[in-house]
Amino acid sequence: MVQRDSHALPVSVATRPAAPVEERSDLLEALDRAQQALLARQDEAGWWQGEDEANQTLDAQYIFLLHYTGLLARPEYQDKARRLANWIRRTQRPDGTWAIYHDAPGCLSVTTESYAALKLMGDPADAPHMAKAREFILSKGGPAKTRVLTKFELALLGELPWAACPSIPIQFILMPGRSRFNIYELAYWARVCTVPLAILADQKKVVPVPPGRGIAELFAEPATSRELYEGHDPPLVSWGNFFLTADKVLKWADRRGVLPLREVALRRAERWILEHQDDSGDWGGIFPAIANSLLALFVRGMSVEDERFKKGMAALERFEWPDHARDETHIAPCVSPVWDTAWTVLGLVEGGMSPDHLAVTKALRWLAKMQIRRKGDWARKAPHVPAGGWAFQFFNDFYPDTDDSAVVVMALMNAGADLPDKAAVLERGVRWITGLQNADGGWGAFERDVDDVVYNEILYNDEKNMLDPSTVDVTGRILEMLGHLGVSRRDPVVERAEAYARREQEADGKWWGRWGVNYVYGTWSVVRGLAAIGVGPDDPAMQKAADWLERYQQADGGWGESCASYLPGREAETIPSTASQTAWGLMGLIACGRAHGEAARRGARWLIEHQAEHGLWDEAHFTGTGFPNAFYLKYHMYPCYFPVLALGAYRNAVG
Repeated sequence: MVQRDSHALPVSVATRPAAPVEERSDLLEALDRAQQALLARQDEAGWWQGEDEANQTLDAQYIFLLHYTGLLARPEYQDKARRLANWIRRTQRPDGTWAIYHDAPGCLSVTTESYAALKLMGDPADAPHMAKAREFILSKGGPAKTRVLTKFELALLGELPWAACPSIPIQFILMPGRSRFNIYELAYWARVCTVPLAILADQKKVVPVPPGRGIAELFAEPATSRELYEGHDPPLVSWGNFFLTADKVLKWADRRGVLPLREVALRRAERWILEHQDDSGDWGGIFPAIANSLLALFVRGMSVEDERFKKGMAALERFEWPDHARDETHIAPCVSPVWDTAWTVLGLVEGGMSPDHLAVTKALRWLAKMQIRRKGDWARKAPHVPAGGWAFQFFNDFYPDTDDSAVVVMALMNAGADLPDKAAVLERGVRWITGLQNADGGWGAFERDVDDVVYNEILYNDEKNMLDPSTVDVTGRILEMLGHLGVSRRDPVVERAEAYARREQEADGKWWGRWGVNYVYGTWSVVRGLAAIGVGPDDPAMQKAADWLERYQQADGGWGESCASYLPGREAETIPSTASQTAWGLMGLIACGRAHGEAARRGARWLIEHQAEHGLWDEAHFTGTGFPNAFYLKYHMYPCYFPVLALGAYRNAVG
């Protein structure tokens, strides 16, 4: 087990000295208003949950799913699809496009899927909004130039030939776990989407759209596999060339029916899907996995009246965010009650609320009940690690994650003696988290050592988002947890994690952020972790990080970083200051020992001055990362609890 350090800092700061009297008034008023606003949003059961907003492909794919399974013919689903189309239509930008994040350039794939969904719902091609979208799509080369997942969606509808999609051999499911190529070498989110997609790619069942509702007008010429291979010119002896050749061979074999073990693999894949359905009906707690699994089971002959199918459809409804005033509905990729609740608790307590407050107690009891006691796919690579993690969502028992689990553990440390089995809950959580440490000393989000970069060369992985390697933001969070628990800096787990984090620091002092945008998020996560294990502000790594944060601070005192900062040559590109990123920047300076500096004071002042009438903060920009350069999220709770956490930390640090 981990070694304890008697000098570790407690996670609760409710008893620390308050800020000086002359600086307290505005700060305390802001904290009080924000806390009251947060309390008003708590569910009776104890949790908080904000919307996780993404782009319009999810809404389009829901419409495609309803059409494909025949459910669109039912009145209740017709109305749902109509409201989804209303959302897609209203969120189109003036230039006719849809994009992957706020203020991003138009995205060919998102625009193509949105156009196809609206066309399927009856929008005429010559309508002005459709004409604008079509002009953009054609200017970018048409649907044949879209991402791989968009191509699969269009192939299911008969709008794109299957030959234009990369091959996914169903026999992949039969590969043994010890082989280099097996489904457990894919990240969880890729795995739960790929297994059902492999069934769909094998069966190639097409459900055509009604006459006149297709997208033939988007093709200047018929699509072929040629576009799939364009831009790929790997060296002769390379994994890239191997996978390129393999795709061509697989397509040749498919045309000639040379498919050994096909039926065995199909049955295995179907069984795998059914075995991985949560009791709630979910698969993996994310919309794409649920939708793909329902489509695959439907293709394999499952009736839409089957109880398992109906539970899956009911699970999708939990991802809907209706706007009755606008007669709209839109779809979230997932839900985040565990994440939102744990951070809200930390913010409330850091802001001065007693851990014994009824709202905090209810939240902590709910979090403790959400601990997952069964083994999931993570046990394939960590068979001797006991279960004990937490998932992001209400229902995702197969895939708890280390980041959520670390934040929950820190929140639960505030619980009093009235929390049943507190010590056992914490012990299970810590054992699970530390048991998933990667060989390089860091942590991935969901499983151990899912980091074989050869998978970035396969054609199917065009967005390079199918691995779950160590990242410094997750590793920093776990270091923060271990420090608050009193784990010694000399403990081997901590030593290896600290060494990993130090290796990843960039020359100018910042750290890259995998799950939040971007360098502000990564830097905040790491310095909070290093400070918690006892790294002082005079450490060169901390000084460099603080210097970078101060240089990156904007003239108005806030911080704002664009999702485009993940692109080469656009690192740390700015946007107008946001509440969540300003909170991260402020907390980063505090962790680096610069709470008394002018930069921290200006950051706190920005948050106070930008607090909205409702007591929290508003934020239009996306500051959450799903997959860099491909998929981003706007967490609606981020501008709620992170500013509270930051202002509370500032108040306590300058006291």
